[in-house]
Order: sequence, then C-alpha cells, then structure tokens
Amino acid sequence: MPRPAPTVPRFYPPEPASRATPIAPAAPSRRRRVLFWLLRWGFIASVWLTLAAAVMLLWYARDLPRPESALDAVRRPSLTLEDRSGRVIATFGDLVGEPLRLKDFAPALPAAVVAVEDRRFWNHPGIDPVGLLRAVWVNLTAGRVVQGGSTLTQQVAKTLFLTNARTTKRKVQELLLTLWLERHFSKKEILEIYLNRVYLGSGAWGMDAAAKMYFGVSARRVTLAQAAVLAGLPRAPSRFNPRVNPGAALARAKEVLGAMVDAGAITSDQAQAAAAQIAFPPGPVAPGWFADWIAEQSQALLAPDADAVLRTTLDSRTQAVAEARMTALLDGPGMAANVSQGAVVVIDAATGAVRAMVGGKNFRESPYNRAVLARRQPGSSFKPFVYLTALEKGMTPDDTVLDGPIRIGNWSPADFEHRYLGEVTLEEALAQSINTASVRLLLRAGGAKAVAATAARLGITDKLPNNASLALGTGEVGLLELTAAYAPFFNGGLRVVPHGLDRTPHQPEPVIDPDQAAMMARMLGAVVARGTGRAAAVPGRLVAGKTGTTQDSRDAWFIGSVRGVLIGVWLGNDDNQPMKGVVGGGLPARLFHDIAISID
Repeated sequence: MPRPAPTVPRFYPPEPASRATPIAPAAPSRRRRVLFWLLRWGFIASVWLTLAAAVMLLWYARDLPRPESALDAVRRPSLTLEDRSGRVIATFGDLVGEPLRLKDFAPALPAAVVAVEDRRFWNHPGIDPVGLLRAVWVNLTAGRVVQGGSTLTQQVAKTLFLTNARTTKRKVQELLLTLWLERHFSKKEILEIYLNRVYLGSGAWGMDAAAKMYFGVSARRVTLAQAAVLAGLPRAPSRFNPRVNPGAALARAKEVLGAMVDAGAITSDQAQAAAAQIAFPPGPVAPGWFADWIAEQSQALLAPDADAVLRTTLDSRTQAVAEARMTALLDGPGMAANVSQGAVVVIDAATGAVRAMVGGKNFRESPYNRAVLARRQPGSSFKPFVYLTALEKGMTPDDTVLDGPIRIGNWSPADFEHRYLGEVTLEEALAQSINTASVRLLLRAGGAKAVAATAARLGITDKLPNNASLALGTGEVGLLELTAAYAPFFNGGLRVVPHGLDRTPHQPEPVIDPDQAAMMARMLGAVVARGTGRAAAVPGRLVAGKTGTTQDSRDAWFIGSVRGVLIGVWLGNDDNQPMKGVVGGGLPARLFHDIAISID
C-alpha cells in the first residue's frame, strides 16, 4: 500500500480585524497603574508617618512625669493663723482638706462638677471629640471663650503632672497621661482624684479644703447652693473667688445650676431655690500686716514640711475697728491736712499681747508695715523716759523745774507756744509738754546716756542720739516698740515684749519701781485730763498718755492707755513731707479716742 502523504501544517494569515471590533489591551490600563502607584506610595507614606508619629511621641514623652506618682501629694506646707477666739484670719501655703472617697461627698457636689465641666464624663474614653466640637461651636457663636473642651480626666492629668503652659508639648503629654489615667483608674477614681486635688483659690486644694474655707463646713455636708459655687471655681479660681468677687461667684454658681438642669441632675425649681439660697459668710478679717508679721516670726517654730495651725493674740473686733477708724480719718480730715499714711497698734499692757495692728492706709496698695518697720522721730512722746529717769534720781511729780530760756552750745530749744511759765511741777511740765523743762530734767538726771539707758531698759532697742536733743525725741523709734515701752507705766513696772502668738515668749519682768510706775501713770493721766492730750479723753474712763509732734509736723503721735490696753498712733507721710498743722494732740489723739471707745 502506498504510504500516506505526511500532514503538512498550514499557516493561514490572520484575517483582517473588522473596524467594528475593538482590540483587547495587551497591558494593564493606565487607571490600574495609577491605582497601584497610589497604593504603593500611600503604604510607604503611612509607614513613614507612623514612624514619624512614634518618634514625635517618644520625643514628647522623654521627660513625661512618672504616672505612678498620680496620688503623691506634692505641695507647700500650710500655715493657718487664728485669732484669739479661734477664727481663721489668714492662711499661707497650700491648704488640703480631708481626703474623701466619692461616696463621702455630698451628692450634689460631684453631680455639679460633672454637669458643668464634663457632661459626657461617664461615657467617653478620656478624650471627648463631641464635647470638644460643642465647645468650639459655643465659643465661636459667643465670640469669646465661654466653654472649655478638656475632659475631667484631662484636667486631672494637667493638675497632677503638668503646668498651665499652652504649648504643643504640654498638650501631647496631657493626652498621653489622660490615656494612662483612663487605663489604670476607674471613672469613679478619676472623679475622686479631681475632687480631692483641684485648685479652688486662696491656696485651697480640693473640695473639702475649699468648702471649709469659704463656707465653714466639710464637703460631706455642703448644700446644693454651696456645691454650685464650689463647682464653678475651677475654671477661674481667682475671678470666681467668693472672698474676692462675690458677685462673679454668684453669677458663676447660677451657670452651674443651669448646667445641672440641662444635664437632668436637678429640676428648674430646685435650681431657682438653690440660687436664692446662695450666700457667702464673712471671710477672715485678713489683717495683712499682722498676719505677715506673725508668719515671719513663726518660721522658726514650725516643723519642716508640716502643716501648722497657730492661735494668735489678735482681737478681730478691735482690728476691724482700728482699720475702719484709720481709713475714715485718712480719707476725711487727714486728706485735708496732707496726711497720707498712719499706723496703729493695740497691746495688752499686762502681757504685751498685740490685739490689733494697722501698718498703713491700705494693705493691698502698700503692704509695708509702718507699725513695725518704720523708724521715725517720736518728738514729745519720748519725754516720759526723761521724766522716769528724773524720778529714779529722787524727784517726784510735785517737784518743780524751770520753764525758761536755755542754751546749750549753739542750740536753744523753745516751747511750742514760745512763752515761758517759770517754775512748774514735773506733772504740769509733762502735761503741757514743756520742752525747756524736759531738757533741764535730762541734764539733771544724768544726761542723754542715762535717759537712753532707761528707754532701753523699758524696751527701746534703737540707737539713740547722745546729746541733749534726745529730751525732745530726736532719735528714731518704731511705733510697736515705743507703745510696748509704755507698758511699765501702767502695769506696775513690768517690761513686756510685744508678741502676736498665743504664747508669751518672755515673762514680764520688773524694770521700774511700782511706786515710780504709779507716779508716771498719774502724770500721764494729767496730760489727757488738762494738758496736750485732752482730745483723747473718753468720758467715764481713766485715760492716760502722751502726745508727740516733730519739727514742721512731719510726724504726729499719741501713745496712751485705757482699760488695760495700750494704743499707739502715728500719722505722717512716707516721703517725710510736712503735714498741715497736725500735732499729736489733734488727729492722733482723736484717732486714739475713736478706737478707745470700742475697748470693752
């Protein structure tokens, strides 16, 4: 059989493509390539952004405070001063109340805080975008910042660890610490930390300290009205401080009550009733000069890093009277006579306890304590030390001394009235404050050194001039020391040390003979009864004291005694400008009188 012919493959040329039929693409479309490129570089960018964010977080977290210290209390030790009756008059340092659990607070207090500070507190994870957006909207529509966007957890983070600096670093650290707090503490614990640690003005940290400071009650027992006031303080503790601005505190408390109504925590009727009950009890007398004086003295008595409560000798009623009378005098007749400043001290003659201290016209405008720190010439109010020295040399109030012209070298002292009375008794010479008689008595008693020694024995520590002008009070002394140095004249001859703490640092000690002390009290009584100090007299009371006026009326004094207390008054100007005709027997004696009539 013949062999079959081999099969030869045939190749046919491709048929020409019809113009109506599309040609399928041989490579990915441009769209797919672009998508691929975007995905690729998006992934790369996300990796780099993640790395950059991680590096940034590490950078901001490099000096992040140790979160484990969240409950460590770091604060200045507090010093609380009380008056003689136990009423708080001043506080220094940081005050922290009793640490309370959430269940211990009056229920209205945490409810008020959540309503006004962070209404979504119980639901958000520490950061509240909804609340932040709402705050932005409210602030934009109001045209000013009226609402904050920070959550309570963020505020706790800032309070415990950070400062109020408005920087990116601080904000990032705040967010990190906020997340840490939310992870390690329950919502109740975070709110509890806030209530115990938030700053509420006047040095008070925590709701319990603030409740006791502003209302005199524990945070366990605050009313709805009081809770609204306290809850309104954190936003601006100084501006809404009830002691500084009660009107602003009231308005803010009403805002808190409105927020509680909106949050469903209380009804509108309850809010209105609470608003009507808002009242602020009188704060401490805040005797600034006295408080600062005591705070400085007490430093050596306080244990390091420990809180302290000290009872002082201050009589708040007497302090208030002294301040009010001083202000009235300086704003009235004092202004007309070019008197811009003054000082007053009230001292217990038997013990030296300071009952009141006014160091100037206005503590806020000038905290300089003129009663303690200023040194001025006392003029004739120094003469009692001259007369006491004469008594100790054997003279008596009934002995006589010449009032007549006298010359010592180039110095020739004269009397204020420029007339001479001739021979007068010591009692009359002191009552009329006769200059020539005082100089003669100084010379007769042993000179300036002897008189300076007498003054030092009674409590004057300043260096005094060693010449006859000392008889007219040309040395410089302080009001507090000078007033205390009068004490032996009225307490039987005992020197006292002026002090403000309710503990006598030095027991009164005998420095002059009781009989001579009685003579001095008699002569000083004559000054008020018929001499230069008549304006100080108080009907029905035994008043004794001495006036003092320096050259050109640059200083005017009255130091006196009534009902067992000494009252010292100084008037003048800080720049040493002369007053207009002011003498010790005028405005100072009148101020003494106005304070003395209030002494029980």
